[in-house]
Amino acid sequence: MAYDLVVIGTGPGGYVCAIRAAQLGLSVAVVEKRKTHGGTCLNVGCIPSKALLQASEKFAEAEHALGGFGVVVGKLGLDLKAMMKHKDDTVASNVNGVGFLLKKHKIDAFVGTGTIKKAGEVEVTAADGGKQALAAKNIVIATGSDVVPLPGVEIDEKQIVSSTGALSLPKVPGKLLVVGAGIVGLELGSVWSRLGAQVTVVEFLDHILTGMDGEVSGAFQRILEKQGVAFLLGHKVTKVEKDAKGVTVSIAPTQGGPEIARQADVVLVAIGRRPYTEGLGLEALGVAMERGRVGIDANFQTNVPGIYAIGDVVRGPMLAHKAEDEGIAVAEILAVQHGHVNYEAIASVVYTAPEIAAVGATEEELKASGIGYKIGKFPFSANGRARAMRATEGFVKILADAETDRVLGVHILGAGAGELIAEACVLIEFGGSSEDLARTCHAHPTLSEAVREAALAAEKRAIHI
Repeated sequence: MAYDLVVIGTGPGGYVCAIRAAQLGLSVAVVEKRKTHGGTCLNVGCIPSKALLQASEKFAEAEHALGGFGVVVGKLGLDLKAMMKHKDDTVASNVNGVGFLLKKHKIDAFVGTGTIKKAGEVEVTAADGGKQALAAKNIVIATGSDVVPLPGVEIDEKQIVSSTGALSLPKVPGKLLVVGAGIVGLELGSVWSRLGAQVTVVEFLDHILTGMDGEVSGAFQRILEKQGVAFLLGHKVTKVEKDAKGVTVSIAPTQGGPEIARQADVVLVAIGRRPYTEGLGLEALGVAMERGRVGIDANFQTNVPGIYAIGDVVRGPMLAHKAEDEGIAVAEILAVQHGHVNYEAIASVVYTAPEIAAVGATEEELKASGIGYKIGKFPFSANGRARAMRATEGFVKILADAETDRVLGVHILGAGAGELIAEACVLIEFGGSSEDLARTCHAHPTLSEAVREAALAAEKRAIHI
């Protein structure tokens, strides 16, 4: 079997790369070790977690918020089995959709583990041990990432779980201890907190959401604490032991001091992800690695001609939409077009309630680089639509160059932040200024008006504060 392109991995980066290449006239095959397409994101990551976040938010709204709208509900109950069915149905719809799209674009799909035997050849090993060789002018590695384990702690996906196990707990734990205050830990901690678990988050650093704007992450921590989530910052987990009562977790201050013990029914290990390159044969091929990731040039090609890599296995943020853009770019490059990714315009979103969304530089990064900047900020408490929604927590923060007014970063904490950030991405993509945004009419009443008001505030001319 000979193809113009073979893509190993059908997560968001891989399947999007394959589809774009097929659109451009290349003959394409994909290799996927799972029985379903979509990778971690669609199967046990982005999609199922968002289904549970949405469902649990509805539960919390019924329990705590509907009365304020004059909506009276009877005795509230939780049907966790039905909630999990909603999650599973959502996953099935998405992964089946990817399978349909691959067939629609006449892309051959092979189920098994892909190993690159040499430049131009991928060997597919099926579950039964059978092997098949695929010839390819070009190969794209899009195998994604896997959870980082906690040293000395065995994940059983029952009492000590990764994000995968946390998506399928059979009952609401009385006490959930989350190790790691990153996006995954806070999202899944929020799910189970809303459903009734007592959640404690242990973080090695002295702040949550590393890499986010400090003002935003600090305000968000206070919101989560009001929601009942407890934090042990500047602490590390030294031991996790299962016993008759559940799980005992030994925790010590990172700067030294006496250990404390915490009891939990379930421990979620969410300390990060690492590139998944096992079994690809990269070492034998001499593919250069950079700090555990596959090394690539500006065109996503490794040091071995004809072998490319995208997504979580290469440099940059481990985000599904970043992988998609890289997949499109490399497909266009292979079709002799001009594929390109603007990494300054890639947003990051935390899908909690309220949400956090950010694109571009943080205030800390601008200070460290010595770039002069100005700040425009507007609270949702002064936005008419937010008041009507009873969703007034948070704010929009815009960072613009002090001399040119070009927008360098936008940070949103509030309802619908993940949707609102899109116009900021477009603005940064086109090199727009805060004045450009301030002069653009926004529909009233909408949450998006808060974004415009923040742009106005950069010139100290906000209307509604």
